[in-house]
Amino acid sequence: MNLSNFGASLRSLQGHLGSLMAQGSSASEASAASRVEAKISLRNVSRSYSREKGEPVAALQDIHLAVTPGEFLCIVGPSGCGKSTLLHMIAGLDKPSAGEILLNGRAVQEPGPDRILIFQDLGLFPWLTVLENVEFGMRMKGAKKDEMQARARRYLNLVHLSQFEDSYIHQLSGGMRQRVALARALAIQPDVLLMDEPFAALDAQTRDRLHDELERIWSETGQTIIFVTHNVREAARLGDRIVVLTFRPGRIKTEIRSDLPRPRHMEDPHVVQVAGQVMDELRGEIDRSLESEFQSEKNP
Repeated sequence: MNLSNFGASLRSLQGHLGSLMAQGSSASEASAASRVEAKISLRNVSRSYSREKGEPVAALQDIHLAVTPGEFLCIVGPSGCGKSTLLHMIAGLDKPSAGEILLNGRAVQEPGPDRILIFQDLGLFPWLTVLENVEFGMRMKGAKKDEMQARARRYLNLVHLSQFEDSYIHQLSGGMRQRVALARALAIQPDVLLMDEPFAALDAQTRDRLHDELERIWSETGQTIIFVTHNVREAARLGDRIVVLTFRPGRIKTEIRSDLPRPRHMEDPHVVQVAGQVMDELRGEIDRSLESEFQSEKNP
């Protein structure tokens, strides 16, 4: 090879290497941008427990998940798959055995007002009025009285409970209590609202009405919501995306995106169709869960 051909080959090789480096840099920048854009990121998250006899139990394994700002994400899975455990770790009430959970790119180390978890047991205080219950979280953050009352009343108006601000919890129906809990959570203005089967104990009519309320509030506030449920129709009714977990150890089996127009209704044929897709993915996991319970009863 003469010197001129060698020089041309060298320049070509340098250009090719530069192109590869630029591509790598772009990919790295895109990956970094993706991480920044995610409101919540779970990377290789696993959670194991030890039983009384010392036997380890893997509740969750290798969970990779990114939740974007303003997304309504629903999580479904059979009993014992770690759905609630996942929410507790995002809330900072529990820690993963492996992996990491990030909020806005920062590691979640402890509970904070940027993540509010609503349980089935709402944790409302019976000795406080509705208004005082909604103010409670803001009071813990040191908000001024005028600011607290104004914001509490704004969110009570949002959940259509303004006329009940002086009532006590025992004077409210189950659905109204759920709305008080939702107003209290929203009044703190968290980055992420975590909901652990909040409507499971309600009758069908009340639940359907609260679906409408939650969808309306979500559309008005742009809140990021992670919603755990056993009800596939509820997941199809509410979620932008539905994550299906396997039986223990809980892994992400599949993700189903729902681009159905809103507002949605439980009886909508398209909602029923999406729920059917979710159920098809879930059926085998439910069978495994029931088989595990049967074996536990058979061999205590």
